[in-house]
Amino acid sequence: MPWRIRPDGLEVRVRVTPRGGRDAVDGVETLSDGKPVLKVRVRAVPEDGAANEGVRRLLAKALKVPASAVSLEAGATARLKTFLISGEGGPLAAALAALTGRDDP
Repeated sequence: MPWRIRPDGLEVRVRVTPRGGRDAVDGVETLSDGKPVLKVRVRAVPEDGAANEGVRRLLAKALKVPASAVSLEAGATARLKTFLISGEGGPLAAALAALTGRDDP
């Protein structure tokens, strides 16, 4: 799974497509190195952190948590990013699994 439960919340590995035409979570994809990532597209352009902010707000809305609960941990200028969603990891993982059609959080 592209997410991992931590004591302080849920860590999510994300592959971002900026200027994607819409804001959406497109499911889970396996990279060439075998690592799974959550595919996300945002309308925002990758300038001045706009795409990162778009992803942050999209994840917050999708998981029904405040935007302040979602923070970028790694990958500020890369397509592959790591976000931390603060809160209870188990329910957050279950919500992401349901959102992506995976029933194994």
